[in-house]
Amino acid sequence: MPRSTAPATDTHCPYCALQCAMSLTRAPTVDGVAPRLPLEVSGRDFPTNRGGLCKKGWTSGELLGRGDRLTAPLVRNAAGALVETSWDTALDLVASTILRIREARGADAVGVFGGGGLTNEKAYQLGKFARIAIGTSRIDYNGRFCMSSAAAAGNRAFGIDRGLPFPLEDLDGASTVLLLGSNVAETMPPFIGHLTGAQAAGGLIVVDPRRSATARLTEQQRGMHVQPAPGTDLVFLLGLTHLVLAEGLADLDYLERRTTGLGALRRSVSAWWPERVQSVTGVPTTVLREVAHRLTTAGGGTYILTGRGVEQHVDGTDTATAAINLALVLGLPGRPGSGYGTLTGQGNGQGGREHGQKCDQLPGYRKITDPEARRHVAGVWGVPVESIPGPGLPAVALLNTLGDADGVHALLVHGSNVVVSAPNVQTVRDRLERLELLVVCDFFLSETAALADVVLPTTQWAEEEGTMTSLEGRVIRRRLAVDPPAGVRSELWIMRELARRLDAPGRFDVDPALVFDELAAASAGGVADYSGLSHALLDTGIAAHWPFPAGGSGTPRLFSERFAHDDGLARLVPVRPAVGSESVDAEHELTLTTGRLLEHYQSGTQTRRVPELDDARPAVFVQLHPATAARLGIVEGGMVELSNRRGTLTARASIDLDIRHDTVFLPFHFAGAASANLLTQDAVDPVSGMPDFKRAAVRVRPAVHGGSPVPAAAGVGARS
Repeated sequence: MPRSTAPATDTHCPYCALQCAMSLTRAPTVDGVAPRLPLEVSGRDFPTNRGGLCKKGWTSGELLGRGDRLTAPLVRNAAGALVETSWDTALDLVASTILRIREARGADAVGVFGGGGLTNEKAYQLGKFARIAIGTSRIDYNGRFCMSSAAAAGNRAFGIDRGLPFPLEDLDGASTVLLLGSNVAETMPPFIGHLTGAQAAGGLIVVDPRRSATARLTEQQRGMHVQPAPGTDLVFLLGLTHLVLAEGLADLDYLERRTTGLGALRRSVSAWWPERVQSVTGVPTTVLREVAHRLTTAGGGTYILTGRGVEQHVDGTDTATAAINLALVLGLPGRPGSGYGTLTGQGNGQGGREHGQKCDQLPGYRKITDPEARRHVAGVWGVPVESIPGPGLPAVALLNTLGDADGVHALLVHGSNVVVSAPNVQTVRDRLERLELLVVCDFFLSETAALADVVLPTTQWAEEEGTMTSLEGRVIRRRLAVDPPAGVRSELWIMRELARRLDAPGRFDVDPALVFDELAAASAGGVADYSGLSHALLDTGIAAHWPFPAGGSGTPRLFSERFAHDDGLARLVPVRPAVGSESVDAEHELTLTTGRLLEHYQSGTQTRRVPELDDARPAVFVQLHPATAARLGIVEGGMVELSNRRGTLTARASIDLDIRHDTVFLPFHFAGAASANLLTQDAVDPVSGMPDFKRAAVRVRPAVHGGSPVPAAAGVGARS
């Protein structure tokens, strides 16, 4: 039986920021018959995953053989249907409509919404395209829903935002790891291999209102699970810091040498004695003291890590800041074998926020309001500095202007599915209907693409070259392993063709290596300096942690000698709980929190198309405590209606002891009438613009007449 074979291509997983290494091999042709899937996936040894992959990674090749792949541009016709057309027709329509709207309403009437899964090259070029081809300040991206609070906290405390300021392998030697608001056992399973040292020492402390798969890693005397009420993590952290200072556990020498602001911090936490913290969080004083002493007395290294569970709140920046304050009071950041970090979620969540997709930033993590930064970038782009717009609007505010008289009337969406992922999502759907033009670049007909006027089919991960930046600030290579289907184009090509039609200044290269070289030049001297890197250098396999300036060798560990503020000191920033976050009441008596599942990723556009993953988790469910279910007359497997002033959702009940009695949980990967974000609020953190995804008051009742499961993609229809 003759078989054709091909060499393997080394690349990285298309999903989370762990960016597990994998090899892709062209599936053999047997007796002249092409395989169902073009590529076979195998794990590859790499410091983050050590050859392991999760279910999503092992099945990622399925995405390349889907029969519903977009392979031609689609344009909505007069009857309201999306029909195939030529690239010239589609791009001419997009460009002419942008020009008309820009002429009538100004450049800020055109918006761009990017994604944390785009390569560094595409993220960089998208920011450049928005600002000098369209001339708009109205650009932001879905990373605003993911890392913005952690980024804001890191910038104000350390002067720099890199998720993990140390290699992930450093966690291997830890005896204590305090993990707040992250379910890594499901979101990035290979990560848990780096927690075994802390588990063996009995020092894994997981803070989560649910007994998640990660919380279960603390069982059998391997650590502690702490269950504060949703939205009270900030108070919990203030209480820990109070105890560390009050009971003489702080590293005073470190605080004197390496920080500023201790006096104000000490005063700000003085009111959070253990009994008061217990009354707010529900965490017993004995547990609070045990955690504080474990952080300071255990042998070996100590790390504090945060995730979205504590950051996706209206006080998310302050909560992340409180975690940093605790780490600084303990003397952890920059100390060998210890530290603080935050776990980036999306595949290129780190790189995606460094090079221009955010409304307030230019490449190299430069502030768009900084005159010197503007001059430098204008020089690289070859445009007058005054032609670069100023800061725009963060994601929620941007989406809330769609269709307004002085708002955005044309929106270009790249790598995001906002009608599933945005908070208070029905308002987003309604506003998209008010646009004159909605353009979506995607490789599947996502729920957002299904509402578009123009859909442009783009390359997938294994069909393109580029770079990504992992959660530890490591710049890695994404490599082409299989040619895309005929008719599919790279977003770099799309941007070049639109820029030409818009008569834009500057160069818009299609070769990712050339785009990266320009990115490197634009980043030179910035906080996130990539100027010493190139595709050719990365292809040698070096460990390339930014900052990596020209002539340098990279920076795997930050803060060993100084922090990134001008005086080299970290800032201790006093914070307090937010006032006005949504609370339960007589009608809406339970708190809803949302999160991820092992089998799915983000809005589910990819994973809901993989049979093995979708069969395991085919529909939305709601998790309730048995006492809560009994009180409300809800039975295991019965249909449940959740509602609040924003919307209503029906889900099947999953009843167990792994959640607090005052809390219910919904996964957010499902679409249409099954979208958890029908219920979440679009109130935002005033510093970061992060929506409050993790705390919404809801009414929960058995569904009338029992209800029925809601299909994952229900509720998607044509635009009127």
